[in-house]
Amino acid sequence: MNDTIETFQAELLTCTKCALAATRHHVILGEGPYNAPIFIIGEAPGYEEDLHGRPFIGPSGQLLDKMLDACGFNRQEHVFISNIVRCRPPGNRPPTPQEAAICLPWLQTQIELVNPKILILLGSTALRYMAGPGYRISQTRGTWRTCQNRLTMPIYHPSALLRNPALKRLTWEDLKSIVYTYRQLVNPSHTSAYIP
Repeated sequence: MNDTIETFQAELLTCTKCALAATRHHVILGEGPYNAPIFIIGEAPGYEEDLHGRPFIGPSGQLLDKMLDACGFNRQEHVFISNIVRCRPPGNRPPTPQEAAICLPWLQTQIELVNPKILILLGSTALRYMAGPGYRISQTRGTWRTCQNRLTMPIYHPSALLRNPALKRLTWEDLKSIVYTYRQLVNPSHTSAYIP
């Protein structure tokens, strides 16, 4: 398995299949253990991520870490974090359908390698490319569905919570549902300081 992961990462790091390769500083492999029970999918790397080579380390990532911590989760043990595309789109624009189509096989392979019990889709871009173009995050968030043959929960992207703090209450309900399901599927004794 380690050989497979190393081969996958080496191939991904040298990918030049779309135009995003020409403007990137780093390919963002993802972060977390390759046996994580939860796999989080965002949209694309931003400025900080591209500069430093790690996913979700800017303001959205800092909020995501706080959300995970409130659930008793962390990047070292519980979650693997990735994106629909691995290179930053210019100006932090959403990835185009063509860019997503080229990059999605990398994501699908990574999901198979990690083999998580739960997928979390952050925001409308992850929802659209993983579940289908007809879904809207405002209507779909907080409801369990199946993607990639995995139990999947779409929630608002942390950047949406930064823009509109009123969405935090709804997202907290979604996070509680994720913790309850994690206890059912993975670890019945999982604890959170904020979720009984």
